[in-house]
Amino acid sequence: MAWSVLHWLLPAILLLLLLSAGIEDARRREIANWKNAAIALLAPLWWVTSGLAPWPDMAIQFGMALIVFALFCVAFHFGQMGGGDVKLIGALALWLPLTPLLQMLLVMSLAGGVLTLVMLADHHIRKSQRILEVPYGVAIVFGGLAVLHELLLNQFA
Repeated sequence: MAWSVLHWLLPAILLLLLLSAGIEDARRREIANWKNAAIALLAPLWWVTSGLAPWPDMAIQFGMALIVFALFCVAFHFGQMGGGDVKLIGALALWLPLTPLLQMLLVMSLAGGVLTLVMLADHHIRKSQRILEVPYGVAIVFGGLAVLHELLLNQFA
């Protein structure tokens, strides 16, 4: 019974943490480390309630998230993303199997492109001299929410 409740409660907590991170990034252009840590640390509990075997399922899940995190660390290195965004992507990747992870990255990329174009247009219209900072966490959250329904509604696939 307790695992069943947690199996439904954990994605709801993830939803709230993602929404909070997206709002914070939109307002302040930063995402609190505790939110990223909470998302990452709750993922193994999600794995257990989902019935993943420690080997190879949990190891594969961790490995995929590590690869995603490493790839986006390269973007951070070249100044294309903020550190909070990279941590958020890595933490969220811990929750998602391969297909939903790829779907999330695709939706995130499309949303990030649209967000960037809108912000560039606004930046140009306002003739702002400031450096444009795109709150890419908003796009990450949008991508995460797009696939989160699978965690909540498609439990028996």
